[in-house]
Amino acid sequence: MAFEGLSDKLEAAFKKLKSKGSLTESDVKEAMREVRLALLEADVSYKVAKDFTAGVTEKAIGAKVMESLTPAQMVIKIVNDELTALMGGTAARLNTAPHPPTVVMMCGLQGSGKTTHSAKIAKMLKGQGHRPLLAACDVYRPAAIKQLQVIGEQAGVPVFEEGATDPVQIASDAVRLAKDQGYDFVFLDTAGRLHIDEQLMQELKNIKAAVHPHEILLVVDAMLGQDAVNVASTFNEALGIDGLVLTKLDGDTRGGAALSARAVTGKPIKFAGVGEKLDDLDVFHPDRMASRILGMGDVLSLIEKAETTLDEKRAEELEKKLRQNKFDLNDLLMQMEEMKKMGSMKDILSMLPGIGKKLKDADIDDRQLDRTRAIILSMTPKERAKPDIINASRKRRIAAGCGMQVEDVNRLLAQYKQMQKMFKQFGGNKGGSKKRARRMMPNMPGGFPGMNGF
Repeated sequence: MAFEGLSDKLEAAFKKLKSKGSLTESDVKEAMREVRLALLEADVSYKVAKDFTAGVTEKAIGAKVMESLTPAQMVIKIVNDELTALMGGTAARLNTAPHPPTVVMMCGLQGSGKTTHSAKIAKMLKGQGHRPLLAACDVYRPAAIKQLQVIGEQAGVPVFEEGATDPVQIASDAVRLAKDQGYDFVFLDTAGRLHIDEQLMQELKNIKAAVHPHEILLVVDAMLGQDAVNVASTFNEALGIDGLVLTKLDGDTRGGAALSARAVTGKPIKFAGVGEKLDDLDVFHPDRMASRILGMGDVLSLIEKAETTLDEKRAEELEKKLRQNKFDLNDLLMQMEEMKKMGSMKDILSMLPGIGKKLKDADIDDRQLDRTRAIILSMTPKERAKPDIINASRKRRIAAGCGMQVEDVNRLLAQYKQMQKMFKQFGGNKGGSKKRARRMMPNMPGGFPGMNGF
C-alpha cells in the first residue's frame, strides 16, 4: 500500500519521543530530522519536506507542548494537523455549472489512467443520481475510442464519439448534445502523450477555449514520484487546472506525489484511484489520509465504503437471524460475498485504528476466503442450513467435491460453531445490541481458515 514505508519511518521517529517523559528542543529537532528523511525517501520534494518539518518544529517547541503531560502526543497531533494542511485541509468538491451541463476536462500523460478514471468519476456521479456523458476526444491513441466505449458500457454511462476527427469539434458537439438531451455532466477524455510537448498543450488550450470547462482535472500516476509533481506543475502553468486525480495509490508506491502535488501546484487532490475496478475510486480526504499515514486508521472511509457496497435489505435479514440465533452457512456465504465487494480483507482491516500495523505479520490470504466459499458450495442446501447433520461420510464427500482435505472442512465447522456462540449474546438483548449485531460481520480476523496472526 502507498505510504507504508513513510508510515513505518514516522512511527519509528515518534516511538523515540514516546519513550521520553519530557521533551527538549533537541529531542524535537532530532525527530524532525528523521521525519524529513522519511518524507524525502517517500519522494516528497525537498522544499516541501523542509518547509513541513520547519513548520512542525516551530509549533512543537512551544512552551504549551513542552509543559503538557504527554508532549509526544502533542507533537504527533501537530504532525497530523500539518499533514492534513499540506494535502489541502478539507475534501475539495467538483466545480459545478450554475446551468447544466457541467463540463469536466480530463487531461494527463498517456498511460496515467485518464480514460478509466473519466468513467470511474462518471459512474460515481451516476450513483448519486446525476446523468453524466463521456466524450471520446482522444483520436490519436489506437483503440482509445473503443476503450472508452467498453468502459462506459461497464459503468452504465453513454459515450459520445465522432471517430478520428477534430478533437475540438468533438468536444463542442458533445457539450451541445448534453444540453439538448439533459445530461448534467460531460467528461471530455482528451488525448495524452508519453511526454509533455507543445502540440499536446496547444490542442488542450484549443479545447478549453472552445467549451470553457467548469473543471479541469489532471490525472497523475502516483508511481511517477517526483516526476508526477513536475507534470502537475507544467499542466497547471499551461491550462490552469482545478484539481488532481491521483491514480495507483493502492500500489507499492512511495506516495510522495500526494504530499507534494498540493503544495507545489496549489491545487487540491479531488479523487484517488485505489484499484483497477470501476468502483475503486475515493473522494480524497486530506484529514483521513493523514490519519492513515500516521497509523490511526480511517473508520469514516470504511463506513462510507460499507454503506455504498453492502445490501441494506440483506443486513436487515442478517440482523433478524442473529437475534433469533438462526445464523447458518448460507448466511456466512452471503456475508463473504458482501464483504468481497468492499475489497481485500487487508485493505479493510488497515482502516481500523491500531490494526494496520499488526497486518505486516498477519497471515491474511484472500484466496482462503475463496476456498472457504468452495467448501460451503460443496455442501447440499440442507447441510448449509443445518451443519449439525454433517457427519464423517458427508465431510469426506464435501472435501472431495471442493478438492480440499477433511481437516479444512472440520476447521470451517469448528469456527462456525465459535461464531454461533459469539452471536448468541445478541439474542436476548435489544436496543444497542441491534446496531452492534448489524455491524458484526462474520468476516472478522480469525473468522476463517487462513486469517490468523492477530
